[in-house]
Amino acid sequence: MEISVLKVDGSESGKKVELQDSIFAVEPNDHAIYLDVKQYLANQRQGTHKSKERAEIAGSTKKIKKQKGTGTARAGSLKSPVFVGGGRVFGPKPRNYGFKLNKKVKALARMSALSYKAKGQDIIVIEDVTMDAPKTKEFVNILNGLSLSGKKVLAVTGDLNANVNLAARNIRKAKVADAASINTYDVLNADSLVLFESSIEKIEKLFA
Repeated sequence: MEISVLKVDGSESGKKVELQDSIFAVEPNDHAIYLDVKQYLANQRQGTHKSKERAEIAGSTKKIKKQKGTGTARAGSLKSPVFVGGGRVFGPKPRNYGFKLNKKVKALARMSALSYKAKGQDIIVIEDVTMDAPKTKEFVNILNGLSLSGKKVLAVTGDLNANVNLAARNIRKAKVADAASINTYDVLNADSLVLFESSIEKIEKLFA
């Protein structure tokens, strides 16, 4: 699959790059995508939720009323779950929501996501950007030049680029990631995928 390389102002550079069909034109596997996104979202959960069971409630264990003759159910402790302020039955406990997913399934999910973007013509390739300082205005100008202002954008750099990362951090719908750290969720969540020219070779090595 051949695609034109644009300059940062959105104009044609005259160059073209080849996107490998083995990565950007595979038959998408929706179940692999589901599993990978599920794992990604599970890993975002802190899992620090906690409620107290009756054994953890501070309070007296003195029997609160006599066993018989009250006309109501017997009760032995104010810490019982049936009373306000009592313990909770089967409440949440701290836990890790993460689960194992095979590397090949994760790779298939990412290739499927990239293939969906390529099929929908939502991939834009631009020349590499160099920033001497992290200036948000420069990144905004790039988005404006590509007619992506106000859209959800995932920009993929070849290597970790701190200045570009910081420049995009204040833009609500823009996210920057290096080629080695792209994930299925971010690719599918973006309206447009902007690939810096140097990132293509890195992505191809990632799935080699």
